[in-house]
Amino acid sequence: MPAPTPAAAIDPTRFVLMHTSHAGNVGAAARAIKVMGFGDLVLVRPRFADVLTREETQAYASGATEVLARARVVDTLAQALDGVTHACATAMTPRDFGAPAQAPREALPPISAVGHRVAFVFGGERHGMANEDVWRCHSVLSIPTAPDYGSLNLAQAVQLIAYEWRQALGGFDVVPATPPPHWADAQAVQGTLAHWREALVAVRYLDPAAPKKLLPRLNQLANRLQLTREEVHILRGIARAMQASVAAAGGESGSRDGTDCGSGIN
Repeated sequence: MPAPTPAAAIDPTRFVLMHTSHAGNVGAAARAIKVMGFGDLVLVRPRFADVLTREETQAYASGATEVLARARVVDTLAQALDGVTHACATAMTPRDFGAPAQAPREALPPISAVGHRVAFVFGGERHGMANEDVWRCHSVLSIPTAPDYGSLNLAQAVQLIAYEWRQALGGFDVVPATPPPHWADAQAVQGTLAHWREALVAVRYLDPAAPKKLLPRLNQLANRLQLTREEVHILRGIARAMQASVAAAGGESGSRDGTDCGSGIN
């Protein structure tokens, strides 16, 4: 067996793929564990001995090439579990005895609290894990699926388990993709409302002689929306466009007859 690299030797989490048939699944699995911050991948007797360097594998890895570069190929599950203190089987094969199956979200937090060197073992695409391999593991994980259709692609299963394990370890913070908003202050909001009052009068939606409760209601709407500075600029731009449209049409500010003014808002 090749000696593990230093990176693999210190990684407390290992993903073991047994008897994989499709190179794309190996690459996609490497990608799945990398995005969750893991990097120790071991293959047990894959269909293709050169699977780690195949073009399809590299393509499906989508940039997780360092995971593939560090990955190892071994002959037996015993070799793959060398140094592991808690192995989790991730296949539900018929068996006469063994650890009960648990959902990852229930089973993984207690394991993470102990400080084990953990391995997640996945069976091949065609036949899953043999009973003898399941019995070597300390626990069995079952991903909850719809009762009438529980077929998961190998790489999908790896992604789900890697995510749940990362969450059990504390997870990652969500990095905002947008800058923090610049909230409009009270003066800016009131200036916008005053501008809208002028525009609504200009288009004869508001009767200044009988404004009823339109402006207070707009004030409450603005408060619920928590306007930003940019949104205030947009609203004032709309108000200017309304006034310009009335001016271009030769209209006069204010209500002419008051028939529709206020739109019946009390």
